[in-house]
Amino acid sequence: MNEDQEIILRHGAWEAVVAAYGASLRGVTKDGQSVATGYRGIANKQGGQGDVLIPFPGRVGGGTYLWDEVRYQLPQTDKDGPNAIHGFVRTIDWTTAEQSESRARFTLAFTGAPGYPFPLDLELAYTLSDEGLRCDFGITNTGAVAAPVATGFHPYFTVGSEQVDMDWLTLPFDSVLEMVQFIPTGKIFSVAEAGLDFSRPAPIGATVFNHCFLGPQRGSDGRARVTLTGRGKLTGKGKSVTVWMDEAFDYVVLYTGENMPAEYRRGSLAIEPMTCGSDAFNHPAWGLRRLEPGARFVGSWGVG
Repeated sequence: MNEDQEIILRHGAWEAVVAAYGASLRGVTKDGQSVATGYRGIANKQGGQGDVLIPFPGRVGGGTYLWDEVRYQLPQTDKDGPNAIHGFVRTIDWTTAEQSESRARFTLAFTGAPGYPFPLDLELAYTLSDEGLRCDFGITNTGAVAAPVATGFHPYFTVGSEQVDMDWLTLPFDSVLEMVQFIPTGKIFSVAEAGLDFSRPAPIGATVFNHCFLGPQRGSDGRARVTLTGRGKLTGKGKSVTVWMDEAFDYVVLYTGENMPAEYRRGSLAIEPMTCGSDAFNHPAWGLRRLEPGARFVGSWGVG
């Protein structure tokens, strides 16, 4: 296992650092300026930075769930409570199946894990183009029974501000899950009711984010877009970063990093594309896929 072996992708003004370890995204720059905050060497990773979250993003309350009338217990890996968090594949060496100047593709024959006896074939590709970074995933159920499956990603974004308090956010999602100690209660509120309505550009200010949003307002191309904008951009200066998600992603988590070490808090904004809501293993209506034997689940997201 070589946790620190990294691949640098380049295309025009864009550069990305990726690694087979966890199929992780370790940074994105444009014209030499950070777009997705990064790290070099696994010891320097902070707060799930750039992780791939399969077969579940977010937390599973108590690490337990019911699937086809069988109760399963996952390892309680959450440092903030007795829960499971962010799946199993971010600490596994994937295979580098393809590598070129602007593209890397990783594969993994996942054989299952404690509390999750469902084998999956996984594929993940990062591609740079004039438009920016694109990430494509594919999950195939190689087992004999249906598997609960979801996917998420954990990048942090910046437009160069010292803190995101100075930035503006456009978040065209209609609703948000109510959380208590990071676990959903089952209630869903409109963003207006929750005081988190950024459907039109608005300053982040002192807003604390660690929330899961749903109900995306999609463009004519089927994509949902979240945009972080530097204050100067509003007067024709500064930078803007847009994270797009295709129709596989109906949820997004935003996180301002309050649980990170002090020097990293609010220095960037996690915009986490998710195919399901937090604790979807216990709320399967929130986007959890029932993947039948031999079936494949695919999706794409990107930044530009």
